[in-house]
Amino acid sequence: MGVVESVNIGRVRPIEAETGVSGIDKRPVPGPVRVQAPEPGGSGLAGDRICDVRHHGGPDQAVHAYAREDLDGWEGELGPLPSGVFGENLTTRGVDVTGAVIGERWRVGGALVLQVTTPRIPCRTFAAWLARQGWVRTFTDAARPGAYLRVVEPGEVRAGDAVAIAHRPVHGVTVGTAFRALLTAPDLLPVLAGVHDLPQATRDQVARRLGA
Repeated sequence: MGVVESVNIGRVRPIEAETGVSGIDKRPVPGPVRVQAPEPGGSGLAGDRICDVRHHGGPDQAVHAYAREDLDGWEGELGPLPSGVFGENLTTRGVDVTGAVIGERWRVGGALVLQVTTPRIPCRTFAAWLARQGWVRTFTDAARPGAYLRVVEPGEVRAGDAVAIAHRPVHGVTVGTAFRALLTAPDLLPVLAGVHDLPQATRDQVARRLGA
C-alpha cells in the first residue's frame, strides 16, 4: 500500500509558454482538499488552476500523480526537487505510477476513488517551467511520465492518506507501456487498440495511427 506524500495546488503565474500563464507551479497544501470530476478544462482539485485548457484538465485529466521515488531519481540531474514541481497534484510514495495499469482504480483515504487514464505527455510549458533545454526529449527518453486519473467517486484527499489498489484490469497495459507506444515505440500501438479505459481522444489517435 502506498501513501499520498503531498497534495499540490497550482496558482496562475506568468511563464514563457503558448498561453503566457500557467498553473504548473504547484505547491503542497495542508488538507483536506475536495476532489471531484471537473468540467472540461478544469482540475479535479478544489482551488487548483489550469490555464492551457486545450491540452490539460477535464474529466480524463482530473488529477495528475507523480511518484516521489521518480522525483528523487531526477535529483541527480536537476538538483533538489520539491513535491509538486513537475506539476503533479498528488506526489505519491510507495505507488508504482509508471507500472500502474490503464483503468486501474485507486482508493485514496476514505471515500475518494481515482482511475488511471493516460500517461502525462511532456510539453513546452513543462520545459519552460524547468528552464531545461531539451527537456521534452530527456523526459521522454526516461519514460517515467506520471499518470493522469479520472474521478470515479468524489471525496477529500490530504497528505498521509493511504493509496490502495481497488481494481486492476486484466489486460495489463501499463502507463509506461502506453507512454512508449504513443511517443517512442509505435510498434506497441496495437496493444493499446483494445484498451477501452483509455480516453476516447487517445483511442481515436491510436486508431488513426494504425490506419483503422
